[in-house]
Amino acid sequence: MKVRVSFNCPETQLNLGGIVLIRGNDFEHVPELPEVQQAIDRGYLDVLKEEKKEVKKEKKQGEEVWVFAEQRNNKIARVVLELLGKAQELAEKLSVKTAAILLTDKDIGLSQELINHGADKVYTAENPLLKNYQTDLYTKAISEQIRAAKPQIVIYGATHIGRDLAPRIAQRINTGLTADCTGLDITEDGLLLQTRPAFGGNLMAQILCKKHRPQMSTVRPGVMKMKEPSKRQGEIIKVKSNISEKDQRVRILEIIKEAKKRVNLEEAEIIVSGGRGLGKKENFRLIEELAKLLKAEIGASRAAVDSGWIAKDHQVGQTGKTVRPKLYLAVGISGAIQHKAGMQNSDLIIAINKDPDAPIFQVADYGIVDDLFKVVPEIINELKQ
Repeated sequence: MKVRVSFNCPETQLNLGGIVLIRGNDFEHVPELPEVQQAIDRGYLDVLKEEKKEVKKEKKQGEEVWVFAEQRNNKIARVVLELLGKAQELAEKLSVKTAAILLTDKDIGLSQELINHGADKVYTAENPLLKNYQTDLYTKAISEQIRAAKPQIVIYGATHIGRDLAPRIAQRINTGLTADCTGLDITEDGLLLQTRPAFGGNLMAQILCKKHRPQMSTVRPGVMKMKEPSKRQGEIIKVKSNISEKDQRVRILEIIKEAKKRVNLEEAEIIVSGGRGLGKKENFRLIEELAKLLKAEIGASRAAVDSGWIAKDHQVGQTGKTVRPKLYLAVGISGAIQHKAGMQNSDLIIAINKDPDAPIFQVADYGIVDDLFKVVPEIINELKQ
């Protein structure tokens, strides 16, 4: 999209995730970042409305936009469904089809689920060896299908599996890979514009892969918004996976699940997060009590995790998890750019901090400037009544 700084903006220039716009300059092309959309919503940016004739383009064959359909125990990972919505947008701009590639031992309705969430095609490889993820087998099977079908874009979820698999495939087929993207768009030249934080989150890097195909990216869970599924028709293509036990360098003997409460921040509707302002580990009991009353998950800033107050799987931010709950309550969190990168797309953000200049208030919908040790107990008492 093309935007310029509005005369309604109180500042003469805006820094939007590393992109600097100066009032008085003409319209400039910018990627569709959350910071840009927030500035538009506040009336700080004018958007150039280009008149376009509504011409329905036929989707070209080949050069598709693919999503790796990660599954565990025959259940599609949520991030896959999030990515299908974004892949659909990219494919429409390129006038090509959206496809998913699924590896499993048996397709029990998984392909149709992918179609309902936006896939026009699903390439399905069924083999008992593909029941559980194994790097060597998955790398060989997907690399062969990429060489055969020649998609122009392949997107992976930045999960433990995706982060292991994507670079292996990139090396195998000799292409590039951009990790942990927060924005994906198509340029006027039809290239994939990949946006990701750089230099500790202090600016946003925009990366193009001009010479090699496919263009590949990983995207964290929670970054893209999942579209509502609908009953759709699509094409399920059964493909052969030329793998055998000879391709296995390791064998899975048994999978033992650790018996502990799973922290599911990415799918939580309400998150209560605590930061350095809590002062010490024992004060996290306030966060735990409030979260219990709200039936929420518990999050934390990097400062709280580094201090040993809470486990790392509760960390929200650039080096933690990216979340998009309906309500995000930030308690005693200053709002460093790394933390904001992981939660600023929440539907509603409420911040409690005694520092009126805390950066967290820049993204908060509601802010309470007061001592958290006074405010939180009052909220707890009200909820108990």
